[in-house]
Amino acid sequence: MSSLTTNLQDAKIRADIDRSLRHPVMFFMTSGAAWLAVSIILGIISSAKVHSPEFFASCGWLTYGRVFPAHINALIYGWGFQAAFAVIIWLMARLSRQECRSAGTILTAGHVWNFTVLLGIIGILSGNSSGMPWMEFPTFTWPVLIVTYFVIIIWSFIQFRVRPQGYVYISQWYLLAATIWFPWIFITANTLLRWFPGHPVMAAGINAWYKFGLMFLFFTPVALGAAYYLAPKVTGRPVYSYALAKLGFWSLAIVGPWAGMQKLTGAPIPYFLPYVGAAATALFFVPAFTAAINILRTAYAAPQNVEQSPSLRFTIAGIVGLLVLALAALLLNLPGSTMRLTQFSLAGYGFEILALYGFFSLVMFGAVYFIVPRVTRREWLSSTLIKIHFFFSVYGIITVALVALFGGLMQGVGQEQWEQPWANAATRAHPYAVATTIAWCFILFSNVFFFLHLTLMWLRLGRRSSHPTLLGSGHGEHHFDDGLIDTTGPSSAATH
Repeated sequence: MSSLTTNLQDAKIRADIDRSLRHPVMFFMTSGAAWLAVSIILGIISSAKVHSPEFFASCGWLTYGRVFPAHINALIYGWGFQAAFAVIIWLMARLSRQECRSAGTILTAGHVWNFTVLLGIIGILSGNSSGMPWMEFPTFTWPVLIVTYFVIIIWSFIQFRVRPQGYVYISQWYLLAATIWFPWIFITANTLLRWFPGHPVMAAGINAWYKFGLMFLFFTPVALGAAYYLAPKVTGRPVYSYALAKLGFWSLAIVGPWAGMQKLTGAPIPYFLPYVGAAATALFFVPAFTAAINILRTAYAAPQNVEQSPSLRFTIAGIVGLLVLALAALLLNLPGSTMRLTQFSLAGYGFEILALYGFFSLVMFGAVYFIVPRVTRREWLSSTLIKIHFFFSVYGIITVALVALFGGLMQGVGQEQWEQPWANAATRAHPYAVATTIAWCFILFSNVFFFLHLTLMWLRLGRRSSHPTLLGSGHGEHHFDDGLIDTTGPSSAATH
């Protein structure tokens, strides 16, 4: 009888948490998915302009110098941050077992964030870009973004602070670290580059540090925090090794802040700085490989669930993307060989897209497919739409990332042939640019269905269910999240 009472109490707590966060979580996910579609459209235009400069040549707002940074910034601030907000506020509430009492405030801040991003994208397309990669929004936007960020995130800190006593889950480690690291890198970079600008060479170094800080110290820990939650919850197994989880976390905290300066190899700066950056980026392999192996071993403790669960399928694909990203970080930063070939080529774009979409976004899709049925109390409408989204996303991003990485190497080889015309280097990159454009079209196709599916779920048009399920081939499977298994803490504490 006591066990049944405990089950009912836990179910009520989860239901209250999900109900309290329904609107802000669905708003962030849906508006983020819309921005993702906008980013992909802009990415198709910018990629097409690489191999067909006459494409939209008569439109000044869609020149390559404007549409490419708009594409990246929409991907980062429109989709990436909003997906991260949805995951952070929901996971922290669930793990802290605290209902959200400020959903209206969070939702209002979400609208402000979206409006600011819209103004930033318009500013870039209208020619008012700052010219700093990943920071192209006009200057007036960054104070609004950081204030809005704190308004959205502060409630998760409060929930963590008033949580019931107990150990801190590894997912909470990563999420809390990400929410603390981002204001540090964002305020530091914007203050030094916008308020106290120094020498242009060092400004370029700070800008490169900011880019890698976002990749390694915000998007990576958010994705890993989500993956460390999803893999045990879907499989009903504890994390494979808590020691490995801690090793991955602290190694990321150590090497992450040093990456970025390798982009200034050959610049008139202290000679050791680019090589410190290159070493830190190469050493990213350690936390990435550690976390990936830990999560994959956890997931494949129940291999049947990998095939049946869309959440786990996307998560595993994202973790494989993390392994490829770690390998690319190692191979692209070898001093004296690949580093000089890829410094000014397509390879940098391939690495960034691999991090933002091939790793982070795929894990976020997995989180979306897990969270949405819980906050809407509805089943997903179509397993076919989910499969379309998965296969076109995975095959598309494999093409974009690998083609850009390899094409960048070929382009770098052409750039090093200084005795040949520069057009030779562009010719080498031409077929890879065409392949990238086609791949982005496939990704757009998949994400249009994703956005429509997500919007219909927000309208609560799915079959009503108080017990979320996995989507297998034609039938549902019981989801372990609704049991009492505590799988995200130390592996020795398998039950709570």
